[in-house]
Amino acid sequence: MTILLGCFSISLFSQSTFPVNGVADERETTFAFKNATIVKDAQNTLTNATMIVRNGKITAIGTAVTIPADAIVVDCTVRATDDETEIGEYNPSVRSIVAYNTDSKVINTLKTNGITHANIVPQGGTISGSSSVVQLDAWNWEDAAYAADNNIHMNMPALYNRPSRYGGFGGGQGPQVDPLKRGIEQLEEIKDFFRAAKAYNDQAVKTAANIKFQAVEGLFSKKQKLFIRCNVVREILAAIDFKTEFGFDIVLVGATESHQVGDILKRNNIPVILSQMHALPTLADDGVDLPYQHPALLQKAGVQFAICDEDGQQRGKNLPFQAGTAAAYGLTKEEALTSITLNAAKILGIADRTGSIETGKDANIVISEGDILDMRSSNISLVMIGGRMVSLTDKHKQLYERYMVKYGLK
Repeated sequence: MTILLGCFSISLFSQSTFPVNGVADERETTFAFKNATIVKDAQNTLTNATMIVRNGKITAIGTAVTIPADAIVVDCTVRATDDETEIGEYNPSVRSIVAYNTDSKVINTLKTNGITHANIVPQGGTISGSSSVVQLDAWNWEDAAYAADNNIHMNMPALYNRPSRYGGFGGGQGPQVDPLKRGIEQLEEIKDFFRAAKAYNDQAVKTAANIKFQAVEGLFSKKQKLFIRCNVVREILAAIDFKTEFGFDIVLVGATESHQVGDILKRNNIPVILSQMHALPTLADDGVDLPYQHPALLQKAGVQFAICDEDGQQRGKNLPFQAGTAAAYGLTKEEALTSITLNAAKILGIADRTGSIETGKDANIVISEGDILDMRSSNISLVMIGGRMVSLTDKHKQLYERYMVKYGLK
Protein backbone atom coordinates (compact mmCIF):
# COMPACT_ATOMS: atom_id res chain seq x y z
CA MET A 1 0.00 0.00 0.00
CA THR A 2 1.43 3.34 -1.01
CA ILE A 3 0.23 6.71 0.26
CA LEU A 4 0.92 9.76 -1.82
CA LEU A 5 1.74 13.00 -0.08
CA GLY A 6 1.33 15.72 -2.60
CA CYS A 7 -0.02 19.10 -3.38
CA PHE A 8 -2.78 18.85 -5.98
CA SER A 9 -3.68 22.08 -7.76
CA ILE A 10 -7.29 21.79 -8.80
CA SER A 11 -7.81 24.41 -11.51
CA LEU A 12 -11.41 25.57 -11.57
CA PHE A 13 -11.12 28.50 -13.95
CA SER A 14 -13.54 31.36 -13.45
CA GLN A 15 -14.21 34.69 -15.10
CA SER A 16 -15.60 38.05 -14.07
CA THR A 17 -19.33 38.44 -14.63
CA PHE A 18 -20.23 40.92 -17.37
CA PRO A 19 -23.01 43.42 -16.75
CA VAL A 20 -26.22 42.86 -18.69
CA ASN A 21 -28.60 45.74 -19.39
CA GLY A 22 -31.44 43.72 -20.82
CA VAL A 23 -31.45 45.25 -24.33
CA ALA A 24 -31.50 43.14 -27.44
CA ASP A 25 -28.32 44.57 -29.00
CA GLU A 26 -25.51 45.62 -26.68
CA ARG A 27 -23.81 47.45 -29.56
CA GLU A 28 -26.30 50.27 -28.94
CA THR A 29 -25.15 50.55 -25.33
CA THR A 30 -22.36 52.71 -23.89
CA PHE A 31 -19.71 50.98 -21.80
CA ALA A 32 -16.99 52.52 -19.64
CA PHE A 33 -13.99 50.38 -18.68
CA LYS A 34 -12.24 52.11 -15.78
CA ASN A 35 -9.11 51.48 -13.68
CA ALA A 36 -7.61 49.51 -16.56
CA THR A 37 -4.09 48.97 -17.84
CA ILE A 38 -4.54 49.55 -21.57
CA VAL A 39 -1.89 48.47 -24.06
CA LYS A 40 -2.57 50.64 -27.12
CA ASP A 41 0.41 49.35 -29.05
CA ALA A 42 3.99 48.22 -28.46
CA GLN A 43 5.10 51.72 -27.47
CA ASN A 44 2.07 53.02 -25.56
CA THR A 45 0.67 51.59 -22.34
CA LEU A 46 -1.71 53.52 -20.07
CA THR A 47 -2.20 52.64 -16.42
CA ASN A 48 -5.28 53.45 -14.34
CA ALA A 49 -6.96 54.46 -17.57
CA THR A 50 -10.54 54.59 -18.85
CA MET A 51 -11.95 53.48 -22.19
CA ILE A 52 -15.40 54.38 -23.55
CA VAL A 53 -17.24 52.17 -26.04
CA ARG A 54 -20.39 53.57 -27.71
CA ASN A 55 -22.43 51.90 -30.46
CA GLY A 56 -19.78 49.23 -30.86
CA LYS A 57 -16.92 51.67 -31.36
CA ILE A 58 -14.14 52.88 -29.06
CA THR A 59 -14.80 56.59 -28.61
CA ALA A 60 -12.30 57.61 -25.93
CA ILE A 61 -9.14 56.32 -24.22
CA GLY A 62 -7.14 58.09 -21.55
CA THR A 63 -6.39 58.74 -17.90
CA ALA A 64 -8.69 61.78 -17.65
CA VAL A 65 -11.74 60.54 -19.54
CA THR A 66 -15.17 61.53 -18.23
CA ILE A 67 -17.55 58.61 -17.88
CA PRO A 68 -20.94 59.29 -19.54
CA ALA A 69 -23.91 59.21 -17.22
CA ASP A 70 -25.67 56.52 -19.30
CA ALA A 71 -22.66 54.17 -19.43
CA ILE A 72 -22.51 50.69 -17.97
CA VAL A 73 -19.31 50.73 -15.91
CA VAL A 74 -16.91 47.79 -15.86
CA ASP A 75 -14.32 48.15 -13.08
CA CYS A 76 -11.17 46.41 -14.32
CA THR A 77 -9.69 46.22 -10.84
CA VAL A 78 -11.94 43.20 -10.21
CA ARG A 79 -9.61 40.26 -9.86
CA ALA A 80 -10.31 37.07 -11.75
CA THR A 81 -8.64 33.92 -10.40
CA ASP A 82 -7.89 30.42 -11.58
CA ASP A 83 -8.82 29.06 -8.12
CA GLU A 84 -5.41 27.56 -7.47
CA THR A 85 -4.79 29.99 -4.62
CA GLU A 86 -7.09 31.97 -2.36
CA ILE A 87 -7.00 35.76 -2.17
CA GLY A 88 -5.58 37.06 1.13
CA GLU A 89 -2.85 35.98 3.52
CA TYR A 90 -4.78 34.33 6.38
CA ASN A 91 -7.26 31.72 5.18
CA PRO A 92 -7.29 28.88 7.73
CA SER A 93 -11.00 28.34 7.08
CA VAL A 94 -10.38 27.31 3.45
CA ARG A 95 -11.10 23.59 3.02
CA SER A 96 -9.09 22.08 0.18
CA ILE A 97 -11.20 18.91 0.24
CA VAL A 98 -14.17 20.61 -1.47
CA ALA A 99 -11.97 21.39 -4.51
CA TYR A 100 -10.95 17.76 -4.97
CA ASN A 101 -12.18 16.56 -8.36
CA THR A 102 -12.86 12.82 -8.36
CA ASP A 103 -13.36 12.91 -12.14
CA SER A 104 -9.80 14.06 -12.83
CA LYS A 105 -7.92 11.91 -15.35
CA VAL A 106 -4.82 12.27 -13.17
CA ILE A 107 -6.25 10.04 -10.43
CA ASN A 108 -6.21 6.82 -12.46
CA THR A 109 -2.58 7.40 -13.47
CA LEU A 110 -1.74 7.46 -9.75
CA LYS A 111 -3.61 4.27 -8.93
CA THR A 112 -1.96 2.37 -11.78
CA ASN A 113 1.40 3.29 -10.29
CA GLY A 114 0.52 1.88 -6.89
CA ILE A 115 -0.77 5.00 -5.13
CA THR A 116 -3.97 4.62 -3.14
CA HIS A 117 -4.26 7.80 -1.05
CA ALA A 118 -3.37 11.47 -1.43
CA ASN A 119 -3.13 14.49 0.83
CA ILE A 120 -5.03 17.39 -0.75
CA VAL A 121 -3.21 20.58 0.21
CA PRO A 122 -4.30 24.23 -0.10
CA GLN A 123 -1.96 26.76 -1.66
CA GLY A 124 -1.18 30.44 -1.43
CA GLY A 125 -1.06 33.06 1.28
CA THR A 126 0.57 32.74 4.69
CA ILE A 127 -1.94 30.40 6.33
CA SER A 128 -3.43 28.50 3.41
CA GLY A 129 -6.18 26.42 5.00
CA SER A 130 -6.77 22.79 5.91
CA SER A 131 -5.66 19.68 4.05
CA SER A 132 -7.48 16.36 3.89
CA VAL A 133 -6.45 12.81 3.09
CA VAL A 134 -8.49 11.17 0.33
CA GLN A 135 -8.72 7.63 -0.95
CA LEU A 136 -8.51 7.51 -4.73
CA ASP A 137 -11.60 5.41 -5.50
CA ALA A 138 -14.65 7.62 -5.00
CA TRP A 139 -17.64 9.18 -6.76
CA ASN A 140 -17.32 12.57 -5.08
CA TRP A 141 -15.21 14.40 -2.50
CA GLU A 142 -17.49 13.33 0.35
CA ASP A 143 -16.90 9.66 -0.54
CA ALA A 144 -13.19 10.31 -1.03
CA ALA A 145 -12.58 11.95 2.36
CA TYR A 146 -10.47 9.60 4.49
CA ALA A 147 -9.35 12.11 7.12
CA ALA A 148 -10.98 15.50 6.62
CA ASP A 149 -9.44 18.82 7.69
CA ASN A 150 -6.88 17.15 9.93
CA ASN A 151 -4.01 19.58 9.27
CA ILE A 152 -3.50 23.33 8.80
CA HIS A 153 -0.87 24.59 6.33
CA MET A 154 1.37 27.62 6.74
CA ASN A 155 4.06 29.12 4.48
CA MET A 156 7.04 30.42 6.41
CA PRO A 157 8.18 33.92 5.32
CA ALA A 158 11.59 33.91 3.64
CA LEU A 159 14.24 34.53 6.31
CA TYR A 160 17.25 34.98 4.09
CA ASN A 161 18.48 37.59 1.64
CA ARG A 162 18.08 36.61 -1.98
CA PRO A 163 19.24 39.24 -4.52
CA SER A 164 16.82 39.85 -7.36
CA ARG A 165 17.76 39.74 -11.02
CA TYR A 166 17.36 43.52 -11.09
CA GLY A 167 20.10 44.01 -8.51
CA GLY A 168 19.72 44.63 -4.80
CA PHE A 169 16.66 43.19 -3.06
CA GLY A 170 12.95 43.38 -3.51
CA GLY A 171 12.52 41.76 -6.94
CA GLY A 172 11.59 44.95 -8.80
CA GLN A 173 12.47 48.50 -9.66
CA GLY A 174 10.49 50.17 -6.86
CA PRO A 175 11.69 50.90 -3.32
CA GLN A 176 14.17 48.29 -2.17
CA VAL A 177 13.06 46.18 0.80
CA ASP A 178 15.31 44.06 2.99
CA PRO A 179 13.64 40.63 2.67
CA LEU A 180 15.11 39.36 5.93
CA LYS A 181 13.75 42.32 7.87
CA ARG A 182 10.36 41.97 6.17
CA GLY A 183 10.35 38.22 6.84
CA ILE A 184 10.92 38.78 10.57
CA GLU A 185 8.08 41.31 10.63
CA GLN A 186 5.75 38.86 8.87
CA LEU A 187 6.75 36.13 11.31
CA GLU A 188 5.69 38.31 14.23
CA GLU A 189 2.40 39.08 12.46
CA ILE A 190 1.71 35.35 12.16
CA LYS A 191 2.40 34.86 15.87
CA ASP A 192 0.06 37.75 16.67
CA PHE A 193 -2.65 35.97 14.65
CA PHE A 194 -2.24 32.77 16.68
CA ARG A 195 -2.10 34.70 19.97
CA ALA A 196 -5.38 36.38 19.10
CA ALA A 197 -6.84 33.03 18.01
CA LYS A 198 -5.86 31.43 21.32
CA ALA A 199 -7.46 34.27 23.28
CA TYR A 200 -10.62 33.93 21.20
CA ASN A 201 -10.86 30.15 21.55
CA ASP A 202 -10.18 30.34 25.30
CA GLN A 203 -13.34 32.41 25.81
CA ALA A 204 -16.12 30.44 27.44
CA VAL A 205 -18.72 32.65 25.77
CA LYS A 206 -17.90 34.22 22.42
CA THR A 207 -19.69 37.46 21.67
CA ALA A 208 -18.99 37.33 17.92
CA ALA A 209 -18.11 34.55 15.49
CA ASN A 210 -14.66 34.55 13.90
CA ILE A 211 -14.33 31.75 11.35
CA LYS A 212 -10.58 32.23 10.93
CA PHE A 213 -9.92 31.80 14.66
CA GLN A 214 -12.41 28.94 14.89
CA ALA A 215 -10.63 27.13 12.03
CA VAL A 216 -7.36 26.84 14.02
CA GLU A 217 -8.92 25.72 17.32
CA GLY A 218 -7.81 22.18 16.52
CA LEU A 219 -4.16 23.22 16.66
CA PHE A 220 -4.53 24.22 20.30
CA SER A 221 -6.52 21.09 21.20
CA LYS A 222 -4.08 18.81 19.30
CA LYS A 223 -6.77 17.59 16.91
CA GLN A 224 -4.79 19.12 14.06
CA LYS A 225 -1.13 19.53 13.17
CA LEU A 226 0.50 22.63 11.73
CA PHE A 227 2.36 21.83 8.52
CA ILE A 228 4.97 24.56 7.97
CA ARG A 229 6.60 24.91 4.57
CA CYS A 230 10.17 26.13 5.07
CA ASN A 231 13.67 25.39 3.79
CA VAL A 232 16.80 26.92 5.29
CA VAL A 233 18.02 26.36 8.86
CA ARG A 234 16.93 29.82 10.02
CA GLU A 235 13.37 29.15 8.85
CA ILE A 236 13.37 25.68 10.41
CA LEU A 237 14.38 27.10 13.80
CA ALA A 238 11.67 29.75 13.50
CA ALA A 239 9.16 26.96 12.76
CA ILE A 240 10.22 25.06 15.89
CA ASP A 241 9.42 28.19 17.89
CA PHE A 242 5.71 27.68 17.08
CA LYS A 243 5.89 24.39 18.96
CA THR A 244 7.70 26.06 21.85
CA GLU A 245 5.35 29.05 22.22
CA PHE A 246 1.98 27.57 21.29
CA GLY A 247 2.49 23.87 21.95
CA PHE A 248 1.48 22.96 18.39
CA ASP A 249 2.27 19.60 16.86
CA ILE A 250 4.25 20.72 13.81
CA VAL A 251 5.48 19.04 10.64
CA LEU A 252 8.13 20.58 8.40
CA VAL A 253 7.44 20.48 4.66
CA GLY A 254 10.30 20.87 2.19
CA ALA A 255 12.96 21.56 4.83
CA THR A 256 15.85 21.19 2.41
CA GLU A 257 18.40 21.92 5.15
CA SER A 258 16.75 19.79 7.84
CA HIS A 259 19.69 17.36 7.81
CA GLN A 260 21.82 20.12 9.36
CA VAL A 261 19.63 20.24 12.48
CA GLY A 262 18.64 16.58 12.72
CA ASP A 263 19.54 16.38 16.41
CA ILE A 264 17.24 19.31 17.22
CA LEU A 265 14.37 17.81 15.21
CA LYS A 266 14.77 14.44 16.90
CA ARG A 267 14.91 16.04 20.35
CA ASN A 268 11.69 17.95 19.65
CA ASN A 269 9.98 15.00 17.93
CA ILE A 270 9.37 16.99 14.74
CA PRO A 271 8.82 15.00 11.50
CA VAL A 272 9.73 16.15 8.00
CA ILE A 273 8.05 15.76 4.61
CA LEU A 274 10.64 15.98 1.84
CA SER A 275 8.71 17.62 -0.97
CA GLN A 276 10.85 16.80 -4.01
CA MET A 277 13.72 14.33 -4.29
CA HIS A 278 14.60 14.99 -7.93
CA ALA A 279 15.72 18.57 -7.49
CA LEU A 280 18.81 20.73 -7.27
CA PRO A 281 20.32 21.49 -3.84
CA THR A 282 19.43 24.75 -2.12
CA LEU A 283 22.95 26.20 -2.01
CA ALA A 284 25.41 26.49 -4.88
CA ASP A 285 28.21 24.81 -2.91
CA ASP A 286 26.12 21.79 -1.86
CA GLY A 287 26.77 18.48 -3.55
CA VAL A 288 24.52 17.95 -6.55
CA ASP A 289 23.36 14.63 -5.08
CA LEU A 290 22.48 16.08 -1.66
CA PRO A 291 18.69 15.86 -2.27
CA TYR A 292 19.14 12.14 -3.02
CA GLN A 293 21.12 11.61 0.19
CA HIS A 294 18.77 13.69 2.33
CA PRO A 295 16.46 10.81 3.41
CA ALA A 296 19.41 8.68 4.54
CA LEU A 297 20.82 11.61 6.52
CA LEU A 298 17.50 12.06 8.34
CA GLN A 299 17.23 8.31 8.90
CA LYS A 300 20.70 8.29 10.47
CA ALA A 301 19.73 11.21 12.73
CA GLY A 302 16.61 9.37 13.90
CA VAL A 303 14.20 11.92 12.41
CA GLN A 304 10.82 10.64 11.25
CA PHE A 305 10.28 11.59 7.60
CA ALA A 306 8.20 10.89 4.53
CA ILE A 307 9.03 11.35 0.86
CA CYS A 308 6.66 13.28 -1.38
CA ASP A 309 6.51 14.00 -5.11
CA GLU A 310 5.37 17.55 -5.88
CA ASP A 311 6.58 17.67 -9.47
CA GLY A 312 3.88 19.54 -11.37
CA GLN A 313 4.63 17.64 -14.58
CA GLN A 314 4.47 14.15 -13.09
CA ARG A 315 1.52 15.04 -10.82
CA GLY A 316 2.70 12.61 -8.14
CA LYS A 317 2.69 9.39 -10.16
CA ASN A 318 6.44 8.84 -9.79
CA LEU A 319 6.37 8.79 -5.99
CA PRO A 320 7.56 5.15 -5.73
CA PHE A 321 10.56 5.98 -7.91
CA GLN A 322 11.43 8.98 -5.74
CA ALA A 323 11.70 6.50 -2.88
CA GLY A 324 13.74 4.25 -5.16
CA THR A 325 16.28 7.04 -5.62
CA ALA A 326 16.57 7.32 -1.83
CA ALA A 327 17.23 3.57 -1.71
CA ALA A 328 20.09 4.06 -4.16
CA TYR A 329 21.61 6.76 -1.93
CA GLY A 330 21.75 5.24 1.53
CA LEU A 331 18.34 3.90 2.59
CA THR A 332 17.52 0.21 2.55
CA LYS A 333 14.62 -0.67 0.27
CA GLU A 334 12.48 -1.41 3.31
CA GLU A 335 13.25 2.02 4.79
CA ALA A 336 12.52 3.67 1.45
CA LEU A 337 9.17 1.90 1.14
CA THR A 338 8.29 2.83 4.73
CA SER A 339 8.94 6.48 3.89
CA ILE A 340 5.98 6.50 1.48
CA THR A 341 3.68 4.17 3.44
CA LEU A 342 3.78 3.82 7.24
CA ASN A 343 5.81 6.97 7.92
CA ALA A 344 3.43 8.99 5.73
CA ALA A 345 0.43 7.52 7.56
CA LYS A 346 1.94 8.37 10.96
CA ILE A 347 2.65 11.97 9.97
CA LEU A 348 -0.89 12.36 8.59
CA GLY A 349 -2.45 10.82 11.68
CA ILE A 350 -4.02 7.81 9.95
CA ALA A 351 -1.58 5.05 10.93
CA ASP A 352 -4.24 3.35 13.06
CA ARG A 353 -6.19 2.63 9.87
CA THR A 354 -3.63 2.23 7.09
CA GLY A 355 0.03 2.50 6.15
CA SER A 356 1.04 -1.09 6.84
CA ILE A 357 -0.32 -4.60 6.30
CA GLU A 358 -1.66 -5.55 9.73
CA THR A 359 -4.72 -7.32 11.11
CA GLY A 360 -7.56 -4.87 11.66
CA LYS A 361 -6.34 -2.21 9.24
CA ASP A 362 -8.08 -1.22 6.00
CA ALA A 363 -7.28 -3.46 3.05
CA ASN A 364 -5.31 -0.99 0.94
CA ILE A 365 -3.16 -3.37 -1.06
CA VAL A 366 -0.81 -2.99 -4.02
CA ILE A 367 0.79 -5.90 -5.88
CA SER A 368 3.74 -5.32 -8.19
CA GLU A 369 5.19 -8.03 -10.39
CA GLY A 370 8.61 -6.36 -10.15
CA ASP A 371 10.42 -4.02 -7.79
CA ILE A 372 7.83 -1.33 -7.01
CA LEU A 373 10.63 1.20 -6.41
CA ASP A 374 12.30 0.54 -9.78
CA MET A 375 10.90 2.28 -12.86
CA ARG A 376 12.36 -0.40 -15.13
CA SER A 377 10.75 -3.43 -13.53
CA SER A 378 7.71 -2.20 -11.59
CA ASN A 379 4.48 -3.56 -13.07
CA ILE A 380 1.41 -2.97 -10.91
CA SER A 381 -0.97 -5.88 -11.43
CA LEU A 382 -3.48 -5.27 -8.62
CA VAL A 383 -4.66 -2.33 -6.53
CA MET A 384 -7.21 -2.68 -3.72
CA ILE A 385 -8.59 0.34 -1.84
CA GLY A 386 -10.69 -0.34 1.25
CA GLY A 387 -11.13 -3.96 0.15
CA ARG A 388 -12.36 -2.97 -3.34
CA MET A 389 -10.46 -4.00 -6.47
CA VAL A 390 -9.97 -0.87 -8.58
CA SER A 391 -9.58 -0.47 -12.33
CA LEU A 392 -6.04 -0.15 -13.65
CA THR A 393 -7.11 1.59 -16.85
CA ASP A 394 -5.96 5.16 -17.36
CA LYS A 395 -5.55 7.66 -20.17
CA HIS A 396 -1.84 6.90 -20.56
CA LYS A 397 -2.60 3.25 -21.28
CA GLN A 398 -5.44 4.15 -23.63
CA LEU A 399 -3.16 6.42 -25.66
CA TYR A 400 -0.49 3.72 -25.72
CA GLU A 401 -2.94 1.18 -27.13
CA ARG A 402 -4.29 3.69 -29.65
CA TYR A 403 -0.94 4.54 -31.16
CA MET A 404 0.29 0.95 -31.11
CA VAL A 405 -2.65 0.23 -33.45
CA LYS A 406 -2.20 3.41 -35.51
CA TYR A 407 1.43 2.64 -36.36
CA GLY A 408 0.88 -1.07 -36.88
CA LEU A 409 2.87 -2.13 -33.84
CA LYS A 410 0.10 -4.36 -32.49
